Amino acid sequence: MDWKVSQKNIAAFFLWLLILSTVFLVVSLLSPDPFSLITPQNNKKSESSPPQLSAQDELPPLQSPPLIPLSPMATVAPPILAPDQPPSPPLRPPLPLAIEEECDVHLGRWVKEPREPSYTNESCRTLPELKNCGKYGKEQEYLHWRWKPDGCDLPRFDPRLFLAIVRGKKLAFVGDSLARNHMESLLCLLSQAETPRNVYKDAGDQFRTWHFPHHNFTLMVMWTEFLVIGTEKTINGKGTSAFDVHLDRVNRAWADKIPFLDYIIVSIGNWFFRKNYMYEKGELIGCVNCNEGNLTDLGIGFAVRRVFRTALRFINGCQECGEGPITLVRTYSPAHFEHGHWFTGGYCNRTRPLDEKEVNLFAGTAWELRKIQLEEVVIAREEGKKRFGVLDVTKAMMLRVDGHPGSHWPAKKNVNDCLHWCLPGPIDMWSDLLLMTLRQD
Repeated sequence: MDWKVSQKNIAAFFLWLLILSTVFLVVSLLSPDPFSLITPQNNKKSESSPPQLSAQDELPPLQSPPLIPLSPMATVAPPILAPDQPPSPPLRPPLPLAIEEECDVHLGRWVKEPREPSYTNESCRTLPELKNCGKYGKEQEYLHWRWKPDGCDLPRFDPRLFLAIVRGKKLAFVGDSLARNHMESLLCLLSQAETPRNVYKDAGDQFRTWHFPHHNFTLMVMWTEFLVIGTEKTINGKGTSAFDVHLDRVNRAWADKIPFLDYIIVSIGNWFFRKNYMYEKGELIGCVNCNEGNLTDLGIGFAVRRVFRTALRFINGCQECGEGPITLVRTYSPAHFEHGHWFTGGYCNRTRPLDEKEVNLFAGTAWELRKIQLEEVVIAREEGKKRFGVLDVTKAMMLRVDGHPGSHWPAKKNVNDCLHWCLPGPIDMWSDLLLMTLRQD
């Protein structure tokens, strides 16, 4: 009796097993990828792939006007649009020779960084006194942030890798004092791997050359306020701080040196926020910030577009350059003066990066200049065969109101520097971007 019961139970068990096996087999045959949700490979892909953003999902443009103070807590306001004008998403930078598609580094945020900076004001012998914020008492909170792009990580600068990539090459920064600020940052970073030799300085300390003998790498900075010819107006032999700017005449002081270069990093902008008079073909065509009834105020954007068109077109037409140099446009870096400016009591005493809600959105001079720079790089690529790329830093630097020397520098009383960047400091991120770009060349 017990044996018969056992036989029935065994038969029932195998019957159910057969049914379940049949169901599983049918489901497997009908599914295009039955294991796609459980394999380790697909788990990894799901975790590492950045989300696809629609135009509505992308972060809107930010505003941080170079000469307009931030409000203590600016509120987010919708853009003012014409009835038939839809909002447009932020213009993405050109990607070849910039950043690969899946890692758009201009979209991101500043996050806490527990590690110490790559160098200090003691380990970098070339650190300039005017950027030595730690020596002049600035609190160290601003040093412990890093830029985190959405959907990926920006690797920290590796000086040995950088020097290996640029072995035997020449790289020049072309621009104003912020171009020099970037060169000084890169020099400090590289000096942690090899001590550079100062091989040239002109009488005005506007052109500097450093050499890294073990890698035969030459690092240069070439000063130019406008990229084109600019001559200060004088009255009774004294400068007026206003310039005659010839928008169609490149400044040959830097331009004649490009046949000898492998990389050029071009950046300007801040000298256009003063009274300037614009010339083309030797004729006065208007002004910027002049407020003179007999002249048309052409606007800062007009002037910046014209000078980038002239400079990049000159590089494109260089007959002695062969296929080089590679030219990278570093996008606009705004100032953060509040309640004034250089000599009118402006200051920048915040101690942490701004949240996006604290910055005016959707419009502003800084974002307009960035857009113009990106558009001019696209035009330069279409017009010639030289290689052009972008170091897109605008949004990241809009948020770093805490990274300027402010009052922590050897200057006159009540004069704060809210334009340049402390060393070490947020500007070191620019070299992270530079290395990432060169690795992809």
